[in-house]
Amino acid sequence: MDHDLILLGHGSGGRLSHQLLDELIIPSLSGISVAGQNDAAVIAHDSGRLAFTTDSYVVDPIFFPGGNIGDLAVNGTVNDLAMMGATPRYISVGLIIEEGFSKKELAVILSAMREAADLAGVQIVTGDTKVVPKGKADRIFINTSGIGLFDHDLRINGCAARPGDKIIINGTIGDHGICVLATREGLDLQTVIESDTAALNGLVTELLKEGEALHVLRDPTRGGVATTLKEIAVQSGVTIKLQEADLPLKDAVKGVCAILGLDPLHVANEGKLLAIVAPEAAERVLERMRNHPCGVDAAIIGEVTQVSAGAVQMETTIGGLRAIDMLSGEQLPRIC
Repeated sequence: MDHDLILLGHGSGGRLSHQLLDELIIPSLSGISVAGQNDAAVIAHDSGRLAFTTDSYVVDPIFFPGGNIGDLAVNGTVNDLAMMGATPRYISVGLIIEEGFSKKELAVILSAMREAADLAGVQIVTGDTKVVPKGKADRIFINTSGIGLFDHDLRINGCAARPGDKIIINGTIGDHGICVLATREGLDLQTVIESDTAALNGLVTELLKEGEALHVLRDPTRGGVATTLKEIAVQSGVTIKLQEADLPLKDAVKGVCAILGLDPLHVANEGKLLAIVAPEAAERVLERMRNHPCGVDAAIIGEVTQVSAGAVQMETTIGGLRAIDMLSGEQLPRIC
């Protein structure tokens, strides 16, 4: 293998992505420490703090059950701001469109973006459009950047997990990744698996009522729950232990993963968050989630057990202990 070449796996959100960031991109551009590598940057300014984030969307196919590339882009940027505890306010949209793309399909995508922004309470305030020759892109790519503001003094950060903390997810795992895979490959599943794409800032507003008991928020998108928890474990210098029996999974998602040999912990989500909270607040947070439309299937799935170099383990349903690591390589390409 030529180690000088970029591979699809470098865009997976897993181990290869982290290697590319750590060895080339971050040292070249900013030198930001591991502790500061969160879903959005928090920037201090004269009147307080703001959160800033950016992301690009290249999902294939661009239309799938439960959404399309447009609402996916808006929701993803809203969620990255919300995971820092910020209130999302403003978004930019950059469109890269391939020559020959349908104006009717573009109209559907733009309508979905506007609807998603309105539902999330954010404004699309600026943007850019480029058209490239046919065959030089794949229909349409979208970049969104976002700004969020803080109305509190809480510091929610991936390096804030502590021994004893409980880990809570707001719903079923792997829905988006399996939805996109099934649509792209034309799998006949005898049932429809819909993407979970959703803006989570309303749910986060409820969770912020727990104050300093809320330590970490993160949305497990590319690389899935496993990769996200590994990132947090390394940032915080702790060991995280999951309970396999407590992982919420739709039967259809579980079945597809079993047939195709996929680990649902490595499958992408687009409307899920992981909350790491003080143990005394766990049941209250779980109740807040279950009382919100985006959290009806919420579950406590594990805990932070000890200080360490950063490890994730899972107690299996048969009583064994399995090491959990970041996604290696490219499991499901082009899922966001």
